[in-house]
Order: sequence, then C-alpha cells, then structure tokens
Amino acid sequence: MSVTGQRRIIIGDVHGHYKALITLLTAIAPGQADQVYFLGDLIDRGPDSLHVVDFVQQSGYGCLLGNHEQLMIDSFPNGRPFSPALQAWLYSGGRATVTSYGETGILLDHLDWMKTLPTHLDLGDLWLVHAGVHPLLPIAAQSTQEFCWIRDEFHSSTKPYFEDKLIITGHTITFTLPKVAPGEIAQGCGWLGIDTGAYHPKSGWLTGLDIDNQLVHQVNTQTAATRVLQLDEVSTRIDPKQVLAHRQALLNR
Repeated sequence: MSVTGQRRIIIGDVHGHYKALITLLTAIAPGQADQVYFLGDLIDRGPDSLHVVDFVQQSGYGCLLGNHEQLMIDSFPNGRPFSPALQAWLYSGGRATVTSYGETGILLDHLDWMKTLPTHLDLGDLWLVHAGVHPLLPIAAQSTQEFCWIRDEFHSSTKPYFEDKLIITGHTITFTLPKVAPGEIAQGCGWLGIDTGAYHPKSGWLTGLDIDNQLVHQVNTQTAATRVLQLDEVSTRIDPKQVLAHRQALLNR
C-alpha cells in the first residue's frame, strides 16, 4: 500500500494499553510532517494508563478530552479525592488506572494536564471530538456533556451535522452499533467512529486512522496481531434508524 503526502493520523480510545499503542505507532511510523491526534480515553480499564498518559503528554501530539479523563478530573477537585465522583470513576474502570500510578506521586500532575485538553478540534475538512455532537444544537450551545458523553442522539441522526466537515469520534465501541463487526470502523451520516474496543474481550483492536490515505492501522491488545487495511475494506455504514432499537436490544440481553 503506497502512502503519499503529509498524513493526519487519528487514534481511537487507548484505555491504558501502552504496549499496543507503541506497537501501533511503530507500524505507522509518523514522520515530522505528519500530524497525530488522540480522541481521548487514554486511561482506565487497561493495565498501563500512567505510561500512556506520560507518552502522549511528552510527545506533543494533539489530544482531546474523553469522558474517562473527565471522570478522573471530577474525582479530584482541588487536588483532593471527592468520594461520590471517585467511586463512580473507580466503578467505570478507574481502579486499573489507580493501580498503574501506584505510589509514583504523578497522578495529580497528569490531572493538571488533562484539565487543559480541548473537547474538540477543527481541522478544516475534519472535526475531531470524543463522543459526538447533539444534532439539534449549535456548537456554541454544547458542552462537555455532549462532546464527551453523547451516543444515541448523535448516532441516530439522519443528516450530517456539518456540510463540509467529516466528524471523527471514539467513545462508542463500534461493534455496539447495528451490523458492525468487532474491529470494524462505523460510518454514519457525516461521521466515522473509530473506537474499535481495545479493552473489550470481544474485540481487542486498537485503531489508528490515516484519513488522508484512507488506511486503517490496527493492533490487537489480546493477540498482538497487526494489520493495515483500506478504509472501505474495514468499515460498515450503519442505518441510523436502527440505532435506538439495536441499543435497547443490547441493554435487554
């Protein structure tokens, strides 16, 4: 597969899988002219959140705020634990993150960095956000709640939010959407979803999307397998009218 020109590489939810992340970036081999962006959820559930955050912070790559970073931020207002938020974070995967930091003493330093992360990035023809946007609200009326947490309202929208921008998101594991298989990219109305479930036992795929060359780079956190596929080989277009019923069926299992 030939690769040409400056690349924009967008990486989905890493969730503490440092070894897989390094394998992925080694395979992609970003050059000085390339731009790399993380969609948030660097932490939680996987074994090595500390090193993921440290690497991304030191790399200078772009990174968005994810809902798991927000959970961690909410757990330590004023630098001290706040029990209700802390318990919610620990229940949502934060225990693995706390374990990875141990007694290093740098959790609060990383927390300060997380507080500086943007909720979205406008790259002209691309618009990066962790979860999505509310289809009925202007951008100025939306908040961290929409940008970091939204699911069904966004995925079930039947028309693109932007006329001239493709939205790229993480947050929702793609195989939880209608007819999308584990490891596949989800295509909606004006958006791509690239959280392929790095932490999930049903998938394990961590994805880096070279959007300019339409290439999908993946590494599996369970098997260490790697692959590079054309975007159209590994993407499935969802029917937005099926999203709500599909989600309800999953919840009822």
